[in-house]
Amino acid sequence: LKMSLTTSSTTKLVALAALLIAARVQSLPQGAPETVCDTMLPFHLNGNALPQNSVSPFGVETSTSVVGQGQTLRVDITGVPAGLSFGGFMIQARNRNPPYQIVGQFSPSRDGTIKLMNCENSVNNSATHSNAGPKPQVSLDWQSPVDFLGQVVFNATVAETYNTFWVGIPSNPVQVVRREASGPAPLPTTNTPTVTNQPTIRVPYVPTYVAPDASPVAENSFYDGCGQTKNCFGFPDGCVASKSCTSISAVTVRGDIFEFELRSGKGTNAAYVALGLSDDDKMGQDLTTECVPENGRVNLYSSYTSASPYSAVRGSVSQNSARLLNASFVDGVIYCKVERDAVTVVQGRSFDLKNGAYHMLVASGSSLKENSVGYHDIGRLPSSKPINLAVVQDLGGSTMLLVRLHGAFMIAAWIGTTSLGIIFARYFKQTWVGSQTCGKDQWFAWHRMLMVTTWTLTVVAYILIWVELKRAVWHAHSITGLITVILCFIQPIGALFRPGPNDKKRPYFNWGHWLGGNLAHILAIVAIFFSVKLPKAELPEWMDWILVGFVVFHVLVHLIFSIYLCMNHWQVSSIASDRQQSQRVNTFQMGEVSHHHQHAMRNGMSMERKMDAPYGGLRKGLLGVYTIVLALFVVVLILLVVLAPIEKVFG
Repeated sequence: LKMSLTTSSTTKLVALAALLIAARVQSLPQGAPETVCDTMLPFHLNGNALPQNSVSPFGVETSTSVVGQGQTLRVDITGVPAGLSFGGFMIQARNRNPPYQIVGQFSPSRDGTIKLMNCENSVNNSATHSNAGPKPQVSLDWQSPVDFLGQVVFNATVAETYNTFWVGIPSNPVQVVRREASGPAPLPTTNTPTVTNQPTIRVPYVPTYVAPDASPVAENSFYDGCGQTKNCFGFPDGCVASKSCTSISAVTVRGDIFEFELRSGKGTNAAYVALGLSDDDKMGQDLTTECVPENGRVNLYSSYTSASPYSAVRGSVSQNSARLLNASFVDGVIYCKVERDAVTVVQGRSFDLKNGAYHMLVASGSSLKENSVGYHDIGRLPSSKPINLAVVQDLGGSTMLLVRLHGAFMIAAWIGTTSLGIIFARYFKQTWVGSQTCGKDQWFAWHRMLMVTTWTLTVVAYILIWVELKRAVWHAHSITGLITVILCFIQPIGALFRPGPNDKKRPYFNWGHWLGGNLAHILAIVAIFFSVKLPKAELPEWMDWILVGFVVFHVLVHLIFSIYLCMNHWQVSSIASDRQQSQRVNTFQMGEVSHHHQHAMRNGMSMERKMDAPYGGLRKGLLGVYTIVLALFVVVLILLVVLAPIEKVFG
């Protein structure tokens, strides 16, 4: 802090130091003395307490940027985030240009919480606190001088604690303009001291607030010291070694000082980056540090998460438990450096950073809620084990085995077995006629085996993801997936109670079974498309094109089979018509033949006609090609899921 003091000013400061030593005052309970009008520098700890050289968590805001001569505006001193308390303050308005004199007057407060000061032989031109109790905000009324034109800047000193204070926090400039009409009368004053005409011997001093460099931290420099002097952890898993994290955190411990650094990745469109400290590797009951860009600056918030329903509540945590040391928001990259208290108590639970062991949970998202962060759609990863933050080590992400198995089982079920099972049921009832397995026609035996496999894989996959998440998470993938699981679960139960072949209700069952199966198949494929966008899945975006390729191939095969089916129907209809004309005198009607024919197919009995439908060879050949290509799709998709992120595997 640069100062220009005369001998007289120095003498006054020495006298002030002696007074403080004698009184043993902890936070200047009656406000700043007028001997610091020039420097605005608290003389705490005999002058050994130095001002903070970091981004101030407090700001000075004015109700307007333009004010007329003699008019009044409101000045607010507030903490960021809102509710951050401070004990003491001092504020004054100065000419932005030489000679930098103090200008204007402050109005006395109605509740007596503001003490007015007389600096530079003027009256009420500065203000300080009248008590050192915690206060989340201070509002003052300031009247501009009637004989001044130009810009003024409000400068404030704010003391969060006795040893932690910021000097010279500036407001945005306020322009004082000429006022043609007569303005309000000057503020009344009482006990006005005698004003001498002798010029002041003090050189006007403008407090200089030196903020830390707000330039972005170089991407690679963030990784310096990882695993050596600080713990680093980010996602995707293993990104610290390759210096390619989408979001990353770092913890540096020096004695009882715990410093956290957070940075989002470039091009992620992050609205926040956060770090949670948790007893397990799940969200819920975690102490969270959030860095959120708002109105051109990065704000720090502390929150406490709950699992069901998921939320990050800031009101549950004292915002004084962490302090923002440095921050920047450049080119969409969020960076912040935060110091946390060694012990933070939240709802009766103590987070002891010095003696406890915690999982680190890094998360980032592209949206915000009111007084909270939004869903971590960019990504989230917990560390594989809880650590003592002071023990420097290499960290890995928690296992994704259950997530990978869930995805692999669902792909095998709905891309593989379901697709093939539907083909058998729809197009192969008149193929392999007379050949049976376990007393059932071949088409039915294969259809049942494939669909039972689908049901088993789906139920197991659903259980696995519940074991992993331990709570409901609602988004497009989970909603369509849940509907699919419900339909899948109902299908075999309905089949057990299907009416007999001759029952009048059998057509309703047939249509319902057909509709439920096809709807479940379509929704399952849609859910797989949605899963590609899930950060937890870590799937490549180009996987969408593989899924599109499967859909096109599947529809094309259905189209070819449908053409064969129509040709079969046309030939059978022609034969039936010829027979009906040649046997018109026979009393045995064709309707009865059709009835017995359908009855035989539905119950797996031998058909009257002991031959396959026409084009059987072509159908079998196409089925073989479809099965091979389908297997290739399934294998490729499962590999993408199991080896995700695939880019990391192949460099």
